Amino acid sequence: MKKYVIGSMEIYVFGSNAKGIHNGGQAKDALLNHGAISGRGIGLQGTSYAIPTKRSLHEKMPLREVREHVLEFIKFARSHPDFTFEVQRIGCGNAGFTDDDMKPLFENSPENVHLHFR
Repeated sequence: MKKYVIGSMEIYVFGSNAKGIHNGGQAKDALLNHGAISGRGIGLQGTSYAIPTKRSLHEKMPLREVREHVLEFIKFARSHPDFTFEVQRIGCGNAGFTDDDMKPLFENSPENVHLHFR
């Protein structure tokens, strides 16, 4: 399902595992409704963007590794000012991070990035 904002494409940013097994939570929503691709755990896919917070279904990534993926996402968002990025509460479900862990990683995000952390 593609969503459009006037003059822009809305991108659903979700937490993923690096293997791209999108079987629950935000990842499943991205797969079913936003064009996420099974087997791809990083980057733009349809009208979604995957940021991995786990290496596999059962192995959490260290926060420093997640930070690197977030920095790549921020660089991508800056280079696509015509997109609106709706960042879900990535990492705050199965990966076990808190909103307070994740919010600071996005502190230098451009204006087209909208955060949904608590």
